[in-house]
Amino acid sequence: MTLVLATRNGHKLRELHRLLDGIDVQPLPEHAATTEETGSTFAENALIKARAAVAATGRDAIADDSGIGAEALDWRPGVRSARYAGGAATDATNLDKLIAEVPPGSRLRYTCVIAHVAADGTESLFEGICEGTMAPAAAGAGGFGYDPVFALPDGRTMAQLADADKDAVSHRGVAARALRAWLSSAEVDRRAEPDGREHARVAEVLLDQQDRGGDQADADGDQPRDAGEVHGRIVP
Repeated sequence: MTLVLATRNGHKLRELHRLLDGIDVQPLPEHAATTEETGSTFAENALIKARAAVAATGRDAIADDSGIGAEALDWRPGVRSARYAGGAATDATNLDKLIAEVPPGSRLRYTCVIAHVAADGTESLFEGICEGTMAPAAAGAGGFGYDPVFALPDGRTMAQLADADKDAVSHRGVAARALRAWLSSAEVDRRAEPDGREHARVAEVLLDQQDRGGDQADADGDQPRDAGEVHGRIVP
């Protein structure tokens, strides 16, 4: 199986190659233009990018949109995580801004949505969430983005984890495992939507580490959760 990943971001390519081991994940071809993320949610942005990749290549594609939310900032920056410090923001300037505005020990949440768009137009969404807290200081040389300040219950930040440990708990790891499970399933129930597009209708995926019996947290963070919890689902 081959999938086009709608990015040329080296960090995301390496992570998804690991997470989708056995699937040939190829970067967006050089001739394909990157697409502006104009959505107001992670799902909208992921779909925008995956649809554009399919249009450019004629092949099945995946795209992810992800970001961090801080309870102290009413769950911002969210979809603006990559541009938190402005249009020319870098990982370093974004991180500095978050450190300046979010007190240590307050709640953080990583969210990732992966969109799968098939060449025939079928669309499916897979969501992963990881809860954490703001570290007292940046620590660790691994990972990227906000990982140096995203602390887990054992005190380590995402940037201090080995790849395998990070993949087991990260928001992108959770979403990718939901995608992989769906791709591996021989029994995906499909239904035709009124607009003529076909969507995959699938049940919520409950992973081993998600909360026992709780509802999925909504995008605004209304459901209190413990640091270190991870949650995954396939979005109907």
